[in-house]
Amino acid sequence: MYVEVNGKQAFFATGSGAIDVHQPSVVFIHGAGMDHTVWVLPARHFARHKYNVIAVDLPGHGKSAGDPLPSIEANADWISALISALTIQQAAVVGHSMGSLIALTMAANHPKQSRILTLLGTSVPMQVSDQLLSAAKDNSHDAIDMANTWSHSRFGQMGGNDVPGMWMKGGGQRLLERAGKGVFFTDLNCCNEFTDGLSLAEKVSCPTLVIIGSQDAMTAPVNAHKVAATIEESRTLTLEKCGHAMLNEQPDAVLDALITIV
Repeated sequence: MYVEVNGKQAFFATGSGAIDVHQPSVVFIHGAGMDHTVWVLPARHFARHKYNVIAVDLPGHGKSAGDPLPSIEANADWISALISALTIQQAAVVGHSMGSLIALTMAANHPKQSRILTLLGTSVPMQVSDQLLSAAKDNSHDAIDMANTWSHSRFGQMGGNDVPGMWMKGGGQRLLERAGKGVFFTDLNCCNEFTDGLSLAEKVSCPTLVIIGSQDAMTAPVNAHKVAATIEESRTLTLEKCGHAMLNEQPDAVLDALITIV
């Protein structure tokens, strides 16, 4: 589905549902270099259970027009504008990785629009290695290889999947390969330059769930716990033997967790 946000066409998936302002709403925000497709399983679940599902493609990603936005704050303001464009009063805001920083900022700076906050694979700060940033800036495939490897647990790196015919690392690689030129670098740089996350976390007033992968090598679990400890009304859930790519490695466990709060 398309809607105009700040003068440009923005795409979001509805999980095959429909938008009805009288239903509860949930916004799903993807990570760096990705798009709405990472949310297929939860999107379909919540659409079937009469939620307005808004699984966004951020500007310059997937089917959304424009260039990728240069900061986490700008992306959070864009999410707020999207919610307003749909004439929705409040939404549960769910974000993974870079999307978790956007969701955090959204809940802190636009509290009246944020009913629930859920952070997957989060960290404050979310520093990115010079090696990864440099490779992404050069649009080198090495950036995809590094990020995809570091995002998976030891089991995930073996390529196994409970679903026959599915390949964890292969799927993650192909998703990042679809990103436009410069998109992955812009996103990673947004994460690297985001420094005021804990002060924003102090402002969050809505119920919050932080989902952590015990083997997350991209966003250190210790930093995720710090974020949760800073938010007044929060709880954590640790997925054992799971890496940063939790939507890929343990999609059922993530959905079960979302059901408890969204």
